[in-house]
Amino acid sequence: MAASHSLPSLRHSLRRPHHPNLSPTSFSSSSTLFLKPTSTAVPTTTATAASSLSAAAAGSFSLSSDTSSAISFDELDRLLAAKDFRQADEETRRLLIALAGDGAQKRGYVYFSEVQFIASDDLKAIDDLWQKHSDGKFGYSVQKRIFEKVNKDFTKLFMKLGWMKKLDTEMEQYNYRAFPTEFIWELTEETPEGHLPLTNALRGTQLMSNILSHPAFEEDAIEEKGEEKVAGEENGGLKKGLKSTSQRIFKRDYSF
Repeated sequence: MAASHSLPSLRHSLRRPHHPNLSPTSFSSSSTLFLKPTSTAVPTTTATAASSLSAAAAGSFSLSSDTSSAISFDELDRLLAAKDFRQADEETRRLLIALAGDGAQKRGYVYFSEVQFIASDDLKAIDDLWQKHSDGKFGYSVQKRIFEKVNKDFTKLFMKLGWMKKLDTEMEQYNYRAFPTEFIWELTEETPEGHLPLTNALRGTQLMSNILSHPAFEEDAIEEKGEEKVAGEENGGLKKGLKSTSQRIFKRDYSF
């Protein structure tokens, strides 16, 4: 697999499957980069439970009252409980399309600009389920926490999430993993934190950026920063002149 020398330009789409990747020239023509959804229909349900982790404990889910067509989170809950993370990832993507509105449902993928139409309660409910069934290892809020720690650098984020692999070359180079075989679908000690759910970045990072910056996760980010501040004060802060781990490991203009 050839190495790429630049990050993908920013665009705004999510296609099935929703894995991160480089430009199409980085892969052989036989690589399956996009798959159209098997179904974009929005199943209905009469469930009226609130979209929250408390509802997860009760085993019943529904979209928030702001969503015109109610659908259930029960299938995602079932798949995650069974540790079928591969299908849970697909179900998560289907839910995002359903939640993003009619336009996303008709075309079968989400524009980054449509993320704002997803209700906070609904996106938080999806994230809560991922966290609940992974002992806090998976979920959008986990990815957001890591994103903040690497100063919102997508190259470093993808490396931390394990979405990239080091190439066997003389120079230190990395490339995105091929979907689905090279991603990790089991929950083990070796599975990188935040590895799932996946978000396609083949055509840019704006979709993932808008998901991670969604108001649904603002409260978690505030709490995380507060905890870090307290920890820093207790430890006396970093010594002056000591470079952060990110500064010591990565070049400022690192590209691949």
